[in-house]
Amino acid sequence: MPLRTSALRTTLLAGVALLATAAPAAGAPVGPGVGAGAHADRDQAAPYRVTHLKSKADVDAVARTGAAIEQIEHGELTVTATPAEVRAIQRLGLRTVAVSTSGASAMAFPAPDAAYHDHAETLAAVDAIVAAHPTIASRRVIGKSYEGRDIVALKISDNVGADEAEPEVLFTANQHAREHLTVEQALYLADLLTGQYGADPRITRLVDGRVFWIVPMVNPDGAEYDIATGVYRDWRKNRQPNTGSSAIGTDLNRNWGYKWGCCGGSSTSPSSPTYRGKSAFSAPETAAVRDFVVSRRDPGTGKQRIKAAIDFHSYGELVLWPFGYTKSTVVSGMSADEYATYQAIGQQMAATNGYTPEQASDLYITDGSVDDWLWGQERIFTYTFELYPVDPDPGFYPPASDIAAATARNREAVLMFGEYADCPYRAIGKAATYCAAADDFAMSTSPASDTVSSGGSVTTTVTTTTTAGNPQQVTLSASGLPAGASAVFLPPTVTSGGSATMTVTVPAGALPASYAVTVTGTGTGVTRSTSYGLGVDGRAGCTGSNDTDVAIPDLTPVQSPITIGTCPGNAGAASSVEVHVTHPYVGDLTLTLIAPDGSEYVLRDRVGGSADNIDQTFPVDLSGEVANGTWQLKVYDAAVTDTGTLTGWRLAL
Repeated sequence: MPLRTSALRTTLLAGVALLATAAPAAGAPVGPGVGAGAHADRDQAAPYRVTHLKSKADVDAVARTGAAIEQIEHGELTVTATPAEVRAIQRLGLRTVAVSTSGASAMAFPAPDAAYHDHAETLAAVDAIVAAHPTIASRRVIGKSYEGRDIVALKISDNVGADEAEPEVLFTANQHAREHLTVEQALYLADLLTGQYGADPRITRLVDGRVFWIVPMVNPDGAEYDIATGVYRDWRKNRQPNTGSSAIGTDLNRNWGYKWGCCGGSSTSPSSPTYRGKSAFSAPETAAVRDFVVSRRDPGTGKQRIKAAIDFHSYGELVLWPFGYTKSTVVSGMSADEYATYQAIGQQMAATNGYTPEQASDLYITDGSVDDWLWGQERIFTYTFELYPVDPDPGFYPPASDIAAATARNREAVLMFGEYADCPYRAIGKAATYCAAADDFAMSTSPASDTVSSGGSVTTTVTTTTTAGNPQQVTLSASGLPAGASAVFLPPTVTSGGSATMTVTVPAGALPASYAVTVTGTGTGVTRSTSYGLGVDGRAGCTGSNDTDVAIPDLTPVQSPITIGTCPGNAGAASSVEVHVTHPYVGDLTLTLIAPDGSEYVLRDRVGGSADNIDQTFPVDLSGEVANGTWQLKVYDAAVTDTGTLTGWRLAL
């Protein structure tokens, strides 16, 4: 995307000489300090300075010629324009001065910008994320570029294999080939959402409650072409030939179907950088993303599941919102409350990253843009971020050393935006007006815990309560049961607001221990769960516990007793000892069970490394011991410095 900025620049393009005659020679290279560079592959399009502007209306008039506005500086414009567009600008009474790029130095992948990702590296990065986080990340090919390259979308969700009724958020990047930093922004977000899941509570809540889609490279052909020679070509469009012209490429961000070609915000000339294509969605890349977005409509209701989107561009440090085709704020398709919501969220995001927030058309008119289509056609709250930098140096090609800071700068803005996805109108205090409560329910068990003997059964009542919206059908299940145990629900499916009986049956010989059972309700819209504490005893009268805290000093054995008096005969071969110890370095500890006759059974020697605490059940064959009597658990800390506490233990014979 051309640079969009309303701020007057304080510096001129470094190293750029102003010529009064011809455009630069074809094939001139582009350097890191120049915003518009080599134009050998734009046919006759070349960089110009436009002077003698009198008002913002002149900026709009220049945009309507089809010329690509690269920057605004001291009341002058730098544009990329064809000869026909130059003549159109001159007919406006404005002066055009060709800009020479001779002598500019080269930057290219891989050196010194090896950290940037080309198409193959981008796909590899996506695949690596999926491999590292297979439970929350997957990828799909959503289409092919003109030259047959895969356009991929990365999905991030806590239930990545399911289509959940959760708000979906879409991030797209690299519609314009030379804007390589946008690919890095997309990959940064992918790493953030997957790498911090389970570690950062905020990100975990977002991934649990949202579905994120990231399309890191919409224009792979153009991106590859821009870097193919080792010298940046300053290429913007895709690589699709244009019938009847030797000019190559369509500006993807002028090829979207809403208000396509309506308002002087794109060019009809195939050689123009802002050529809008022969028809809306004539570019296979825009058609692929369109088809993907349309596929996210709910098949039952037809409502769009993607609720929010950001399209990344560079450069200019801006947060932009629709519409681009008109300067009006309230028009057909944009109510006063909708515009106020856009403005409020845009300003809040800009406050976190230091960008300038404004309506896209505040800079100049564009038509056929992705933002206008996503909102105008699909009612998706959508923004464009124009990334770093704000000044022309280094323009479209910031050095790789800037990637980390430039992408991390948008962390807070993107997380905030994701949080708004369920109800953007919350930003203007009108959630109750526009956002109906989603269907939801809660679950509980009564009693919340119970004990059963091996070979026996126990029951509890599972109650579901509708907490928001309408009741829904809920299918019940249980996990975390002892080996061989089963849970039967009557009825197995309830309407939220109802209840069912859960009967847990434990097989004979089940290991005596405490089990944290998870009872799950899978609804038509959401999945909720509750916990149930299940204790399994051995034979009746053959269990005991001691929950008295016992301090564990260094180098001094301590003991805790349990007396069994009603267990006939010998203890069992499948006896168990459940132990709970708090200690910062359990590798120092030994645990020994002492039978009433003084026999010792080592449960745990000095193992466990630097782990902390013991919460473990130890199976032990005690069939040679008389059950009744006083049993002792001996704990010994065989090292110094670290001390702890035996908080309790349980014996099942």
